[in-house]
Amino acid sequence: MTQAPAMRPTGEPIDVVLDRATGPRRAEADELLALHAEVSGADPVVWAGRIIGFGEHEYRYASGHGGLAPLLAFAPGAARHTVYLVDDFADRWPDLMARLGKHRASKACLYLTRLTDVDVGVLRQLLGRSRDATAASAR
Repeated sequence: MTQAPAMRPTGEPIDVVLDRATGPRRAEADELLALHAEVSGADPVVWAGRIIGFGEHEYRYASGHGGLAPLLAFAPGAARHTVYLVDDFADRWPDLMARLGKHRASKACLYLTRLTDVDVGVLRQLLGRSRDATAASAR
């Protein structure tokens, strides 16, 4: 039996996922929603039951494994927001990372405790560069 991929659109209402952020982070989740929609030009869709994705792209690894993923995405949360970007974004764009503000980063995730602690203009640039890099790699 083939197992369904975990990363797929799941159909939950957007507000249910946004409401996982509480207090001031709930308004920040709305701001992230608007920012991602603006940069992507796509409508939001819930992926994997917890991630709000915009657009989609097909990926394929050298091993042959592949699938679909959102072009841009974020997951709001009670403790922090997770923004999903292209792999190695921090190494690709150290100029933007230096100007972003308070954050943590991993290979493809940007963790923001509070949106008020970052420069939203720089975040917009990161999203745009990630969108462009992801779209270019999908060609």
